[in-house]
Amino acid sequence: MDQTRAVRLTDPAVMRVLAHPTRLALLGELRSEGPATVGALSRALDEAPGSVSYHLGRLVDAGLVAEAPGLARDRRERWWQALHQMTTVEPTDSLDDPERHAASTALRREFARRYATVLEEHLSAEASLPRELVAASTTGDRQLRLTAAELRELSGELEALADRWQARSDAPAADGRGATHRVALIHAAVPRVRR
Repeated sequence: MDQTRAVRLTDPAVMRVLAHPTRLALLGELRSEGPATVGALSRALDEAPGSVSYHLGRLVDAGLVAEAPGLARDRRERWWQALHQMTTVEPTDSLDDPERHAASTALRREFARRYATVLEEHLSAEASLPRELVAASTTGDRQLRLTAAELRELSGELEALADRWQARSDAPAADGRGATHRVALIHAAVPRVRR
């Protein structure tokens, strides 16, 4: 099954389903590593198989994951796959609906926790990574003064840049690039609340 590039979440029930750390991790694993069995997901996330099965069921009900029966070697084996490459949430979609806004905020908070975890894992492993990978990595922040229009322009440029690199990442491995490494691209451009 071909993955749709992105799903834009607007249903508060679906947002609440995904706003759970185990479900978010499962969906991320299926997106980055491809279809997997409950056993493989259990090992990758260090979660009990029963817990993985339960959370997969919730993701299936939410329309984010589906069974991949073509991969099973026999009737007992069940494979699961993500239905989309990424999830988007547009905050302005929910500003006039308190229930949807609460669900959107909870989901985006879980995204932020996940991003922080990815950065913490990198810092913990940095000393054991190849020197060239550490040198190629970057983190940083800038304090900017922008109008709303300029912030929208910056956001659009960041998304376009991420899309360009996603397309390169998605290119077949036989393109002569050499060995590739999993990389997390995390970016944000948000108004500062505190001065």
